[in-house]
Amino acid sequence: MNLNKKQIQHLKSLAHHLNPVVMIGNNGLTEGVLAEIELSLAHHELIKVKIAGEDRDSKNLIADAIVRETGAVNVQIIGKILVIYRPSADRKIILPK
Repeated sequence: MNLNKKQIQHLKSLAHHLNPVVMIGNNGLTEGVLAEIELSLAHHELIKVKIAGEDRDSKNLIADAIVRETGAVNVQIIGKILVIYRPSADRKIILPK
């Protein structure tokens, strides 16, 4: 799924007030964490994931793995927070054209 700049800006504005719903700790990206991300995406469509750790490369690898495994779109990464979006069947978020 490809989003244009206007759609990404809209999602960023919606995500601004959200708190992270999933936090990835020292154990890294496990099956349980992926399952929780899947549930959260199905329910909310737009979520924040907090990735612990100081290494930027490892955070980017974890973010890429989350996007690949869930089929979501990486909206943005700011510091330790990853914002991802995946539309659900009932489309709670309406994207601009």
